[in-house]
Amino acid sequence: MTSFLLQATLYLFAMVIAVPLATRSGLGSVLGYLIAGIVIGPVLHLAGSEMNSLQHFAEFGVVMMLFLIGLELEPKALWQMRDKLIGLGGLQVVLTMAAVCAVMLACGEEFPTALALGMIFSLSSTAIVLQTLNEKRLLQTAGGRSAFAVLLTQDIAVIPMLAILPLLALPGARALAKAEHGENAAVHFIQELPGWGVTLITLAAVALIVVAGHYLARPLFRFVHLARLREINTAMALLIVVGIASLMNTVGLSPALGTFLAGVVLADSEFRHELESDIEPFKGLLMGLFFITVGAGIKFEVIWAQPFQIAGLVAALIALKAAILYGLAVAFRLRGADRGLFTLGLAQAGEFGFVLVSFAVGQRILPAAIAEKTLVVIALSMLISPLLFIANEHLSRRLRREDTPEEDRIEEQQPIIIAGVGRFGQVVNRMVTMSGFRTTVLDTDLKTIQVMRTFGFKGHYGDPTRPDLLAAAGLAKARVLVVSLDDRASANRLVAYARKMRPDLHIIARAKDREHVFELYKAGANDIVREMFDSSLRAGRYVLENVGLSEFEAAELERLYFKFDRASLRDLAKYWQPGVPIMDSPGYVRRARELNTELEAAMMARFSRRADLTEEDEKPLQAD
Repeated sequence: MTSFLLQATLYLFAMVIAVPLATRSGLGSVLGYLIAGIVIGPVLHLAGSEMNSLQHFAEFGVVMMLFLIGLELEPKALWQMRDKLIGLGGLQVVLTMAAVCAVMLACGEEFPTALALGMIFSLSSTAIVLQTLNEKRLLQTAGGRSAFAVLLTQDIAVIPMLAILPLLALPGARALAKAEHGENAAVHFIQELPGWGVTLITLAAVALIVVAGHYLARPLFRFVHLARLREINTAMALLIVVGIASLMNTVGLSPALGTFLAGVVLADSEFRHELESDIEPFKGLLMGLFFITVGAGIKFEVIWAQPFQIAGLVAALIALKAAILYGLAVAFRLRGADRGLFTLGLAQAGEFGFVLVSFAVGQRILPAAIAEKTLVVIALSMLISPLLFIANEHLSRRLRREDTPEEDRIEEQQPIIIAGVGRFGQVVNRMVTMSGFRTTVLDTDLKTIQVMRTFGFKGHYGDPTRPDLLAAAGLAKARVLVVSLDDRASANRLVAYARKMRPDLHIIARAKDREHVFELYKAGANDIVREMFDSSLRAGRYVLENVGLSEFEAAELERLYFKFDRASLRDLAKYWQPGVPIMDSPGYVRRARELNTELEAAMMARFSRRADLTEEDEKPLQAD
């Protein structure tokens, strides 16, 4: 027990030190976990005999991740993605498999070995790529969505790969394995079957998961839900994951694939969100532990024995996969940064490669020496993967600089300048122009400007914070400047510059939150509009109207809240300190609580007066 606690302390300590350092350095959490594992294992040799059992335990992080991915993908959503799954993803798997197989055959390997290696290296790391895409908020980009489709295809493709591999085994291979390990060796019962039997067992296990998930999981969840205890619901979620993983292990298949299928089957159930919330905390911690075991499991003695050969194999694998991925990106019309993200993001091998290598060794398809090198190549390519994402970021920034179109030339100067024309700025511009006034619209998003022009509104592409562009837009003669930039720092900088150049200019600015209000107020804005404030007030008024108040009463309370909140912001501005979070300012918090009490008293007093307000009743509002 003491040894286990010491090992747990060691791994947790490595996590909390290495991962924040890697994240702050811009390397990402995945590389931090991998480095921590390398330090624990190959460098300091602190990983003992528990590493193998710990690695199996950590693999549940991948299992749970695939289960959560499945929960996000209803069968209908999978059908809608069929073009990318079959086209982009299918081509990537088939082309990479064929290319690796051809190279291995040219190097003199037997066909079964070459095809098995083709299957292994055609896969990429779902764990690393999705974790990195989520961290860097790239999953919703065109490149991120395409990478996700390929990863999903690869995960699904593991099922037929596991079914095909036994058919590649030479006659008598299983008997030889049994003889080597002894009659009483604990081998999977699947190894006792002929190749066609293994394939049938694989398909039967998949069918069992689909049928059980569809017909048995829902009634069982309803039964468990009657207890109304959250820990029992969590136990049920873990039972599904662990139970399916055990079933797949029993027949020698990948637990992750089984849980992925179960997730897809349960994606349209009423318990989907509860399952997600119950599994998510376990997934994050176990995923980190999985990456640590990958780093700790790298056999550096294999690398030192043939360093140039191993380095060449890793470089050749990444180059080959990148070339195929780049060709597919061009064929499927991915452009610029999306093309680079897709190409470099998927160029590594994946964690399912470990599963296929183990399975292929058990089937006597891969010789031990080749399997050992293959595992090292997979691990090193996964280790390099975060660096490929960093390289892609630098490449993307360079491409953006080179591909940035020239800014528009502004020939007309209008009395109203609108800097930033997202959803907020578009509404302002439409209302003002449709009221008969002319505006000069500036924005750095060329696509948004082009959309505006399509609908008959004039806009100019360019950076509104640049002094020369503001001068060309007519800042010296403008009457009103509307600042609705998405970037907070840019908005503050623009307001401060405009106020310095034009002390008489009326500046209206959009704020993200209360702290941004104070920043803009200090910079010199006249009117500051919080982006969600007015819509929230309207929603609050609708609530009051539907709980018994008349439209007039609700409107009065809305007006009172609006006036009081604006006055309180001016009051609180005296307590705000730049660079200090408002929660850490005792004076601000104390005054905010006092103002909340005053507002509640004023609102309750007005609520009790009902709708028949007299002219005398309006006087307190004037003073608020």
